[in-house]
Amino acid sequence: MKNKTYELVRDLFLFSTFTGLAYSDVKNLTMDNLQTFFDGKMWIISRRKKTNTESNIRLLEVPKHIIEKYKGMTGDNRLFPVPSNSSCNEKLKKIGTQCGIKTRLTFHVARHSAATTILLSNGIPIETVSRILGHTNIKTTQIYAKITNQKISQDMEILSRKIGDLEKSLCKTI
Repeated sequence: MKNKTYELVRDLFLFSTFTGLAYSDVKNLTMDNLQTFFDGKMWIISRRKKTNTESNIRLLEVPKHIIEKYKGMTGDNRLFPVPSNSSCNEKLKKIGTQCGIKTRLTFHVARHSAATTILLSNGIPIETVSRILGHTNIKTTQIYAKITNQKISQDMEILSRKIGDLEKSLCKTI
C-alpha cells in the first residue's frame, strides 16, 4: 500500500484475523505477552480486556511476520503503534472499497474471520476456538459456527476413512 498508515491498519487487521484478538487486545499487546510455551513454539499469553479471561494463542507465520515488521516502532514495550479504533475502522472501510469488498470492514470483522474462515473452516474444534477467542461461554462462540455443506462433507469424508474397515466388516455380516 502506498500510505504507511493504511498499510499498518491492513497489517493489524490481518494480525487479528490470524490470532482472533479483538482491537483492544491487539492494542494492549506487549513484548512480555510473547512467550515460548511448553511446546517450544512462540505464543501470545494474555488476558482478554473485555472478559479478563486467559487467552493463549500460538503464533502462526503471518502474525509472527507482522510482529517482526513493526518491532521497535512504538517507543515503549507495545508490539504495535495502533491508531484509534475509529481511525482503523475508517481506513478499513476505504481499503474495503478500494479492494471491491462488499462487506463493511471493521476491526471486529477480522475476529469473526479468524473464528470462521481460519479456525472453524479448517477443522479446529469449537471448544478450542472458544478458548482462543477468550469466550467465557461456548454459546458466544457458537454464533460464529455457521457450518457449511462443504465442511460437513469434509468431516464426513474423514469419518468415512476412519470407520471404513468397521463399515466393511459390518456390511459383510448384514
